[in-house]
This record gives sequence, structure tokens and C-alpha cells, in this order.
Amino acid sequence: MLNQNLKLNPKIFDSDIEQKPTRDGYGEGLVLAGQKDSRVVALCADISDSTRSAMFQKAFPDRFVETGIAEQNMMGLAAGMALAGKIPFVSTYAVFCPGRNWDQMRVSVCYSNANVKITGAHAGVSVGPDGATHQALEDIAITRCVPNLVVIAPCDAIETKKATLAAAEYVGPVYLRFAREKTPIMTTEDTPFEIGKALIFRDGKDVAIIGCGPLLHNALLAAEELAKEGIEVMVINNHTIKPMDSKTIIEAAKKCGAIVTVEDHQIMGGMGSAVAEVLAANYPVPIEFVGMKDRFGESGEPNELIEAFGMGKNAIKEAVKKVIQRKK
Repeated sequence: MLNQNLKLNPKIFDSDIEQKPTRDGYGEGLVLAGQKDSRVVALCADISDSTRSAMFQKAFPDRFVETGIAEQNMMGLAAGMALAGKIPFVSTYAVFCPGRNWDQMRVSVCYSNANVKITGAHAGVSVGPDGATHQALEDIAITRCVPNLVVIAPCDAIETKKATLAAAEYVGPVYLRFAREKTPIMTTEDTPFEIGKALIFRDGKDVAIIGCGPLLHNALLAAEELAKEGIEVMVINNHTIKPMDSKTIIEAAKKCGAIVTVEDHQIMGGMGSAVAEVLAANYPVPIEFVGMKDRFGESGEPNELIEAFGMGKNAIKEAVKKVIQRKK
């Protein structure tokens, strides 16, 4: 049963559920952050329409910097701006930021604990036809290992807007990942969001699915279908990969005795790995991982790729049934 206290979208299971790209939430949130605080500035590497930072450019042209296709330079500029008192948001495709400018992020931003907000667009296989070179499937792994850096993967456009505003208010480096394609709106304006606080979208006692990003909708659909088979599945929106909400994760493991993690990212080093680290140290239980299995993506329609790479609703159901068997 859905957690009614979270005021989720009442049409969450309807076929005509509203869909919107999470990148739109970033653009909207960035404008709101700029309205609230004049220190907020935005930098983009030649793709402001794609990242939706163009919304900020239109609202605050004197606080927007187009760096051109120079992602490493963009990160260095942002570090300097932050150390001078600004709150810079940098954006481009996640394969380039944090991919290409990881060194500048690590040293100039995180080592200095500079107040830079790093945003990676087009994360996961949702990029679709752009193919493997533009499908960021390693960005959680290379960011969560860097000291001082908060890592967030919102589940929908509304949550991305809230995460962007929260990132602007948080003092310190933040990485925020979002996708290209339209995905289901699961939350509402009244659904709570807090950095480092996971949300239990659906209660259950047999298995807990812990997910992040838009794939969380597939997890909810899987849980609803499994309920008809007598399997009660808890579904957790683990939007903040770092700092992880260890308390909620451990409590879910104790209640359910088995975990399935779901993410549009490499299994190795991703959100699922972070969950496994928490449980290995505190309360080990059987875990199955749904995500990319040590391979690159390829060109195709986003939903087709999700299915082809074993991240669809049916694959999640299979993972749940498999992990239940491991409980015995």
C-alpha cells in the first residue's frame, strides 16, 4: 500500500500518468533558486537548451556564463566563483561533467570544499539514440567516492526541482544527476524532500526494493503486481546516495530480510553498492542488484533499452522472487 502521508501522485499507477523530463525540474528549480538568492549563478558548456539552464539564462542573463565546450575550464571557473562567495551551478551531459572534468571537481571543488553545485544531464540509458558515448552509467560511482561531495539522483521532475533548491541552500559541493526523456511524475509539490532522508513510498514485509531516479516507477509497478501474487514489497525512494539514510535502509533490511536495488547505472560502484556497504557493516541480508551489468549501453529508444538491459518491471519482479528464495 502506498504511503499516504507522503502525498504522492494519486495517478501514480494510471496509464495516462503525467510525464516530464527530470531535466525540466532542474531548469525550473534553478530559476527559483536564483530568485531566492542573488548569489546563484549558472555555467553551461554549450548545451544550455539540453540541460535546461537556458531557463536561468533567460531569467538572469547577467548571472549566466556560457563557457563553450570546455568542461574542465567550466569547473575551475565555478570553483573560483564559489570561493569568491557565489553559488555556481555547472551543467552539461554527465559523461562530461563529472566524467571529463573529474580531476577539477576532485581537487578544485571538493578538496577545497568549494560551494559548487555540479549537475549531470542525460544520465543513464535514457539518452537513447545518442548511444554509449553519451550514456552516463558510471557517474554515481565516480562521485560518491570523493570526500565532501553530496550525491543526489531524484526520481521525477518535481523532486528534481526540490533537490535543486535544496542544493542551492546546502553549503558545500553537491552532484545532482538527471535524465533526458519524459518519465512519470510520482510525487507532488506537497511530497517532502530532504537531503539525506529516504522516503518509503510503499510499505511491505517480504522484500524491500531500494531505488533512485525515474526507474523507481518500474519498482512501484512491479510491487503492485507482486502484491496480487501475495508478495508484499516495500519500495524506498533512496534519492540521496551520499550521505545515505542508513537508518531507513537498516530498518528495511530488518523488517523484510531481503533487498533488491534498482538504478539506471552500473551495478558496480552505484547506489546498490552503497546500500550493500551499509548493510554489510550493520545488518547483512540477501541482496539482488538491478542495473547495468558491466557493459556499455547502445543506441535505441529509452524504454526499449531499459527492457533490453534488464531494468524493466518484469526484471525487477524476477529479482524480487530470486531474493526471496535466498531468504530460505
